[in-house]
Amino acid sequence: MYSAIAANKRNTVIIIALFVGLLGGLSIWWGYATGNGSSAIFILAIVAVYTLIQYYAASSLAVAMSGAVEIQKSDNPRLWNTVENLSIAEGMPMPKVYIINDPAPNAFATGRDPKHAVVAATSGLLEMMNDTELEGVMAHEMSHVKNYDIRVTTIVFGLVSAIGIIADMAVRMAFYSNMFGGNRNSRDNNSDSNGLGLVLVLVGLVGTIIAWVIGPLVTAAVSRQREYLADASGAELTRYPEGLASALEKLGTYGRPLRRHSSTMAHMYISDPMKKAGFTERLFSSHPPLADRIARLRKIGGGF
Repeated sequence: MYSAIAANKRNTVIIIALFVGLLGGLSIWWGYATGNGSSAIFILAIVAVYTLIQYYAASSLAVAMSGAVEIQKSDNPRLWNTVENLSIAEGMPMPKVYIINDPAPNAFATGRDPKHAVVAATSGLLEMMNDTELEGVMAHEMSHVKNYDIRVTTIVFGLVSAIGIIADMAVRMAFYSNMFGGNRNSRDNNSDSNGLGLVLVLVGLVGTIIAWVIGPLVTAAVSRQREYLADASGAELTRYPEGLASALEKLGTYGRPLRRHSSTMAHMYISDPMKKAGFTERLFSSHPPLADRIARLRKIGGGF
C-alpha cells in the first residue's frame, strides 16, 4: 500500500520536473534567438497569473459545468453520512456535497485544499452502488482533495499553456522578421533577419509539438498517476480495497458518457465521462484502464 502511494508521488514529480525542464530549455532558446530573454519571462508571468486565477476558480467552474446541485443532510442522508464518516476518519473538514442529476454513474472532487473541497456524485451512481461501493468511490474522491491533486493538474495546465504561448509568439515574430527584414538594403541585415526568422520558426515548431502532442501526453500521464494514487489512498482510508474495486467493475460494465461533460474537467471524475474508443483517444485519456486499476486494488487488498 504505502509503496504504491510513494511510487505514484515519485513518478508524478519526475514527470513534472522533466516538463519544467522542457519549458526552461525552450525559454532559454527563445531568449538566445531574440537577444531579449525578458520577453519570454513576461509571457511566463502572464501564464502564471492566468493559472493562479484558474486555480482559485476551478471549483466554481467545475460545479457550474457539471450542473451539480449542493445538498444538505436531509436531502440525501446516505451520501451525506458516507462523506461525513470518511471526513471524520481522515481528520479532514467536511466538504461541500453535491449531486448531479444524471443516470450515468460517476463522481468527482475538486477544491484547492481540504478546507475548500467539493465532492459530487451522480444520481446514477447512488442508485447503482451498494453502501460499501459508495464508500469506496467517495474515499477515492476525497483522496484527490487530500493529495492536492487540483494543484498538480493546474500546474501542468499552466506549463502547457506557457509553451503554447511561446510557440505562437515565436511564429509571429518570425513572420514579422521576414516581412520587414526583406525591405532592408543591407545584405548583412537581411542575412541576420533571415537567420533570426529561421531560428524563431524552429522554436515555434518545437514549442507547437510540445504544446499539442507532448503536453497532452504529459497531462494525461500525470492525471493517470493521480488516479492510481487516489485509488491507493482511498483503499487505505476504508481499509477495504474490494469496495472500490467492485465499484470500478460496475463503472466498466454500466458506465456511459455524462449528459453534460467537458474534456477540460474529464480528469476530475473517477471514470472518464467521455467515450474513448480508438487507440489515439486512449493514448490521451486522463484515466488509466479500469482493469489495471482493479488489478492494483486487489493486489493491494492481498497485503492487508
